[in-house]
Amino acid sequence: MKINKSLSFLVFFTLLSIGNVFSKEKQPNVIIIITDDQGYGDLGFHGNPHVKTPVLDGFAKESVRFNNFYVSPVCAPTRSSLMTGRYSLRTGVRDTYNGGATMASNEVTVAEMLKQADYKTGIFGKWHLGDNYPGRPMDQGFDESVIHLAGGMGQVGDFTTYFQKERSYFDPVLWHNGKQQKFEGYCSDIFANEAIRFVEENRDEPFFCYLSFNAPHTPLQVPEKYYQKYKNIDPAEGFDDRLPFPEMSEKDKEDARKVYAMVENIDDNVGKLLDKLEELKLANNTIVIFMTDNGPQQKRYIAGMRGRKSSVFRGGVRVPFFIRYPELFAGDKEIETTAAHIDIMPTLAGICGVDLPENKKIDGENLLPLIKGEDVDWENRPLFFYWTRKFPELYNNIALQKGDFKLVGNTDYDGDIKDFEFLDIKNDPFELENIVAEKKELAKSYKLMLDEIYTELIASENLINQQAVEIGTPYENPVYLNRNDAGGSRGIWAQEEVFGLWHVKFNPGTYNFRFKFIQPVQKGGQMMLETKGIIHQKKNIQENVDILELNNITLPEMECDLIPTYMVKGKRILPFWVEVEKVKD
Repeated sequence: MKINKSLSFLVFFTLLSIGNVFSKEKQPNVIIIITDDQGYGDLGFHGNPHVKTPVLDGFAKESVRFNNFYVSPVCAPTRSSLMTGRYSLRTGVRDTYNGGATMASNEVTVAEMLKQADYKTGIFGKWHLGDNYPGRPMDQGFDESVIHLAGGMGQVGDFTTYFQKERSYFDPVLWHNGKQQKFEGYCSDIFANEAIRFVEENRDEPFFCYLSFNAPHTPLQVPEKYYQKYKNIDPAEGFDDRLPFPEMSEKDKEDARKVYAMVENIDDNVGKLLDKLEELKLANNTIVIFMTDNGPQQKRYIAGMRGRKSSVFRGGVRVPFFIRYPELFAGDKEIETTAAHIDIMPTLAGICGVDLPENKKIDGENLLPLIKGEDVDWENRPLFFYWTRKFPELYNNIALQKGDFKLVGNTDYDGDIKDFEFLDIKNDPFELENIVAEKKELAKSYKLMLDEIYTELIASENLINQQAVEIGTPYENPVYLNRNDAGGSRGIWAQEEVFGLWHVKFNPGTYNFRFKFIQPVQKGGQMMLETKGIIHQKKNIQENVDILELNNITLPEMECDLIPTYMVKGKRILPFWVEVEKVKD
């Protein structure tokens, strides 16, 4: 999407080209480092005596630290808000799978925004906002991408690593600029090394590097040398008794050991990247952000907060946020004002001197005035949180926070105000005391604000008309449809007997279809492909196979649900993935 530059922006670059008035170095580089399911408590800097994070602890001390920074309760919504400055529902992202983790292609990303100033852009790691054209990173402003598919390596959507099981994080097949490529080593090392290569190759021009680790997300796999450092610790010991702390089973403790090992590996890799900035003399003129995408999935230390990943309580949505840019502002500063993922795009726009997207409602604010110590009048702005599977559910795992108070709904769609929790997070940071009875009228006013925001968001065009995978284009052929993006039954994952579909848009042409099953299907069945009332079928399959083909199918231009089913002995089996190749116009 092309965005017109402001007059001041045009003047800047006119002066730059004519008189060389400003040095090219004045345009800052941008690096965003985000980790996956690393909670607020998974840093030594935040009081965890077990996890060793000297690099990130040191980086925090050099940075401006936002102590009340919030994200969404789960991965894809956080990432869509980070990329666009908008609440995830506006972008069409409503879930982490169930076909709900595809961002609309009409959204403008940070990468596209920075293209106004001729930035080179790269992503390394987790995207989780669309695996097919037109929703891939390379379709959304990134010049280079080295990513895994779907929400995590080893998950059903990332079919190139799924069958590696306990080795899915090692020697993976990843997607480099849309093509499969074999890599050697551990995933976090690979993503960091690729990011460092990108920085080296683009050192002489402004760059945006999005280093998006998939760790410490499950499956909890880590090089043995890191695990050995933690195998004998007790993750439940050594904490302040005054902080609420979860009961940890032996499995919880073992999970924590692996998570801490994965985090230490990330810390080492962040150190390599920061060292490279110093070596290339880029550190002063590079904005570096570190954050995580939500709270921890498993039980462990989380600084006493209530809730974990998927929860709208603080343990699920409050995360570290450190920003360092020595050329513009000093570090080692703490800011208590509430901030959020939606603020990242407008902040980068303000620092880098580029325009925000036109004709898009930006929900976030520019944090630069706060960083500079200026007065701002949006400290009491409302922040909206929600997450449920598939689509939003009114008053279920939903919250509105404004100033010192927060309203949380975990009740029925027609629940009375007494069925909500109303929390004074300033005086009750662990969210333990429900004061809805004492503050009933104030709670009602929060509910009115929540209703207004919810009603506006669920009416978003990109949510109502979900982005289709476009098939038969020169940009992606063949197309692989994976389980992460399959709709149909709620909670569709690796099941065989389940109803599933993919929402697609066909360009007219002749296609070959290949259907991959998790395990061989029994012979004697019937393969059926339904596309908007057009059904193609092949009867009496002659052998047990895990791949079936339907070739030379001519289809008109249409947007539809693609529904593949293998029927045998009363069973209806959904393929694990579908390959669609256009062979003739």
